[in-house]
Amino acid sequence: MKLFAFVFAPLAGFSILAQAQLKKDYPIQPVAFTQVYVTDNFWAPKIRVNADVTIPYTLEQCKRTGRIDNFKRAAHVLPADTMTEYTFDDTDLYKVIEGASYGLQMKKNPELERYLDTLIAIIGAAQEKDGYLYTFRTMNAPKPHPWIGTKRWEEEEDLSHELYNSGHLFEAAVAHYQATGKRNLLDIAIKNADLLVKTFGFGKEERFPGHQIVETGLTKMYRVTGNKSYLDLAKFFLDVRGPGKKYSGEYNQSYKKVVDQHEAVGHAVRATYMYTGMADVAALTGDEQYLHAIDDIWHDVVEKKLYITGGIGATGNGEAFGKPYELPNMSAYAETCAAIANVYWNSRMFLLHGDAKYIDILERTLYNGLLSGVSLSGDRFFYPNPLASMGQHQRSAWFGCACCISNMTRFLPSMPGYIYAQNKNDLYVNLFVGNTADIQLPAGKVSITQQTNYPWDGKVNITVKPIHTEAFALHVRIPEWAEGKPVPGDLYFDTDSIARKIDILLNGKSVKYTMVKGYAVIQRTWKAGDNISLEFPMQVQKVLANNAVKSDTNRFALERGPLMYCLEGPDNKDATVQNIVVDKNAAVNAVYKPGLLNGVTVLEMQGTSTSRQLNSAQLVSSTQTVTAIPYYSWANRGPSEMTVWIPYEASAARPKPAPTIASKSKVSASVANKRMYLALNDQYEPLDSHDNNSMYLHWWPKHNTQEWVQYDFDQEYTVSASQVYWYDDGPFGDCRIPASWRILYKQGDQWIPVKNVTPYTVTKDKYDSVRFEPVKTTALKLEVQLPAENASGIHEWIVK
Repeated sequence: MKLFAFVFAPLAGFSILAQAQLKKDYPIQPVAFTQVYVTDNFWAPKIRVNADVTIPYTLEQCKRTGRIDNFKRAAHVLPADTMTEYTFDDTDLYKVIEGASYGLQMKKNPELERYLDTLIAIIGAAQEKDGYLYTFRTMNAPKPHPWIGTKRWEEEEDLSHELYNSGHLFEAAVAHYQATGKRNLLDIAIKNADLLVKTFGFGKEERFPGHQIVETGLTKMYRVTGNKSYLDLAKFFLDVRGPGKKYSGEYNQSYKKVVDQHEAVGHAVRATYMYTGMADVAALTGDEQYLHAIDDIWHDVVEKKLYITGGIGATGNGEAFGKPYELPNMSAYAETCAAIANVYWNSRMFLLHGDAKYIDILERTLYNGLLSGVSLSGDRFFYPNPLASMGQHQRSAWFGCACCISNMTRFLPSMPGYIYAQNKNDLYVNLFVGNTADIQLPAGKVSITQQTNYPWDGKVNITVKPIHTEAFALHVRIPEWAEGKPVPGDLYFDTDSIARKIDILLNGKSVKYTMVKGYAVIQRTWKAGDNISLEFPMQVQKVLANNAVKSDTNRFALERGPLMYCLEGPDNKDATVQNIVVDKNAAVNAVYKPGLLNGVTVLEMQGTSTSRQLNSAQLVSSTQTVTAIPYYSWANRGPSEMTVWIPYEASAARPKPAPTIASKSKVSASVANKRMYLALNDQYEPLDSHDNNSMYLHWWPKHNTQEWVQYDFDQEYTVSASQVYWYDDGPFGDCRIPASWRILYKQGDQWIPVKNVTPYTVTKDKYDSVRFEPVKTTALKLEVQLPAENASGIHEWIVK
């Protein structure tokens, strides 16, 4: 198979001559989601909730939070006396228009279409005459946003996001044009893209985008218009990246030329958008210079930096990839946007190489780390998607930085476009979803229907109906998990990895097939009504991590089919899961619960749980039934404990806290985030002050202020000592050990400093202890003086 194929794809509204310029593209082409109608009980309801709830909700939030008003201020319809928080807030409106447009391609909605036209008119009024469209500058606010610089593009390589905004405008414009045939948004995008072509290039403005996405936006514009200057500009934005500039570095993937990068570093969303753009430009130009780089980077991610949920981005410090095998669970960032970008990238890698391993990663991400980003109700969201929680993580109705929410609205309607693909007369079945599709092959038109209860059941029936008897090859993906292997490489492995031969039936009889790059290939002359049936083994797999992943030592994760599972508080004894231990050899039963979480298969097994006792190192252990739910469905019942990686050794578990004075107290503080209060008395011993797998309370971004935390006891006690373990995330974070601290006790309505008999020390990576003259009281307060240039935080506060 040649790496690049020649295609001619004229579209309504543009000349055949313009489209004939598109001589190269991916050798494999996705079957457009507009040709696929999803009918199953898993994805169809989720796509419907996105259309009926998430898109209207997000449009309303864009209005309520001032994102639409940003455009009115840029058009000088409203005074520029205020603005939203981030310079990329324009893109939330673009992305929800893109998602709504995808929805219009599947189902007509005249009212929504009219509303989009109203929004597009508002956007157009904000555009300057030469095509510049960036509300934060054009509104000419008396107090400009600090990220925009004094002139256009000045801060583009850092934080202005001017080109990022353009990229999402382009993607929205193409989607809207293809959905409606209207050019109103496309003409706005063309005017902006023409300005970029005029402005940027070697010998012109030689700047790279600080946040990548404009590259893929430009390739989409090229596909629709045939204007090669857009493709050339996309390539320029990749080639101009490199060292020696003011903002060059790993964070934005500009520390080396893109062709010299061979590992994933920096901001995970920026990175995967860039790798997607590199694949697009390589396919459309026939230039293979980028391929060695993104092939190597893919192996680096999948073999060293991928969460078992398909999430990427280990650390909140820069929303970035960590070091090899650095995959913490409680503090996992695994941003929803990064999961979506991971799907985009792996889809492109498949279109380039035709290998099922890329769809394996796509599927893992899709069903787990991506789908977890939105609630079952469609109006609550996750930004990071951690793999463990003590209850501090909770879905939010909105974020000041709402990129993940608007990204989800545009992704879900396009999900059916990942089910099938074709390369001439090779038809690929990539995902197993109940659907009907109409596909045009060179051999002729083919209707294909899948019937399946996947992912709860491994049975798949595929009915093929060519218009005429036709010869073509059907490529059915055999997932690696079905052969006992979670992912390529040795980052994760099944404890009982057994290769399993999948029997495929043609019209009820076993059929011979050949395995090619992870696909069962059946080449034959097909007739209407031919039926392919197969059944994937749905045994529960206990997955272990490479020994280099220290966060997963002495733990296993549960996988059934494409779904990863987790333990969550509401399903387990005392709403506690961090103290559970399950033997590696324990039998696991799968039980479908139609009334739970919109209908899920749960996993049940026997395990033990441990609890601490007062004044004793001895733990109390008890047996219990342990229940696991699909990871994507967690946190739909309020905040609670959760873990994906289940201890099989007691040393890896966190015993339930003993009923101490601190654990029985009501917590309050000068910081309003009550979820952080759980940290103070969880009785977890941090490894060090920077242990992000331990909970902590912090006062960031405050500096040089006096702050406090308070315990109101459940009764009056006599106390005489206290211990504090400080949170300090230096050198990269902003929290440091405090300048000073002291303890006060409550006497009537007064707070009185205790009379300490040992000094107040301030130490990193261990407890600071103070003893004081005994006091009888109902409450203690810990006052903290923050450093002049930093915030501070607390892991644990003990009272004796």
